[in-house]
Amino acid sequence: MTVVHSKSPRLAPRDLESIIECALEAARERGASQAEAGVSQDTGLSVGVRLGEVETLEHQRDRSLGVTVYLGQRKGSASTADFSVDAVRETVAKACSIARFTAEDACAGLADAELMARSPADLDLSHPWDVTAERAIEIAKTCEAAALAEDARVNNSEGASLATHQGLHVYGNTNGFIGGYPTTAHTLSCVVLAGSGDEMQRDYWYSSARDWRELEDPQEIGRESARRTVARLGPRRLGTRRSPVLFAPEIARGLVGHFVAAIRGGSQYRQSSFLLGSAGQQVFPAGFSIAERPHIPKAMASAPFDSEGVATRDRELVADGVLTGYILSSYSARKLGLRTTGNAGGAHNLVVRPTRTGGLPAMLARLDTGLFVTELMGQGVNAVTGDYSRGAAGFWVQGGVIRHPVAEITIAGNLRDMYRAVVDAGDDVDVRGGTRVGSILVAEMTIAGE
Repeated sequence: MTVVHSKSPRLAPRDLESIIECALEAARERGASQAEAGVSQDTGLSVGVRLGEVETLEHQRDRSLGVTVYLGQRKGSASTADFSVDAVRETVAKACSIARFTAEDACAGLADAELMARSPADLDLSHPWDVTAERAIEIAKTCEAAALAEDARVNNSEGASLATHQGLHVYGNTNGFIGGYPTTAHTLSCVVLAGSGDEMQRDYWYSSARDWRELEDPQEIGRESARRTVARLGPRRLGTRRSPVLFAPEIARGLVGHFVAAIRGGSQYRQSSFLLGSAGQQVFPAGFSIAERPHIPKAMASAPFDSEGVATRDRELVADGVLTGYILSSYSARKLGLRTTGNAGGAHNLVVRPTRTGGLPAMLARLDTGLFVTELMGQGVNAVTGDYSRGAAGFWVQGGVIRHPVAEITIAGNLRDMYRAVVDAGDDVDVRGGTRVGSILVAEMTIAGE
């Protein structure tokens, strides 16, 4: 068993605000034209068990202060984990020293003052779980035991793990903004194996939530991991062909992720995107929509303001298949001659609107005959060209019914073509992450097999 434990005193929100104020004042004293600072502290507990024995137990306590100063158009940054006044002032001094040696950048600087979040909403993102290590171990053991008892063919385990984290981040700048909010995140997962020798298969299941009371039942998580593993026994290979491909919700999230990466401001101004200059163009079929909803209570990617203090807002990122704009911070927006979208630090709760009801059965029926992908392997995605080639596993479907598991194949295409070929998005939506999407059906891709 591995035990990791580091200690640091936990500070109140007002204490963190005072550290920010100290840093900003020190920056002004040193002649900074603008400055910003972010301070955070995180605590957590993680446990892992395997075959009924504790493998890991980790208590986490981390904290950090990051300071960025601007001397005109010159930028310098420094960080520390020491929150004493002397250390804060020294960190600011280092940032100023760095700034004096950097090149001027016409796009450097804080986000515009009028965009700051003045009355941030409480999005109910903090639900601390006062769970003891002993109780966390018991929950993880219960989860794994349920998996091992579900089916006699489940004969080994990679373990079950439970993690609970609590954080507080405060950000402030010389535009007069200072604000912060606490967050929590809790996860329970299980991975098991079935079969023997070359026929060994593995799969997993997990639950993740802001509120620990909303985690799935530990026994059900274990049973589902076992059911998914057993379903993969006896896989076959496919001959090379062109076929419709249905991506399971947890896999479809990756398709959306590649799209998001392509429309980030950094990818656009660096001209390293297969969707370069695509704003206002038809990227998906008519009827397909992606919305950004930053203020969903308890959601994993909710935020009242971005990492520059800019107020977040609802927006339609893709409307009726048309890309309405990019995902921009103030810097990338200036590089493109545009205005920040409040996405410094990333997107907030992307929601793919379902185009078909009836859950997975309806999507399998719509697929009719083709490949249902439940796992992807490898990193074969070219962000510049959009070329896509990934190892895959899943199930072959005929007549809308799963016939047998499939493994040792590769699916390939080009993301630009794949997005245009989206047939339907299901209402079997996975809400465990920052992208809420159901299964996605693509009309045709190349499947390379035997």
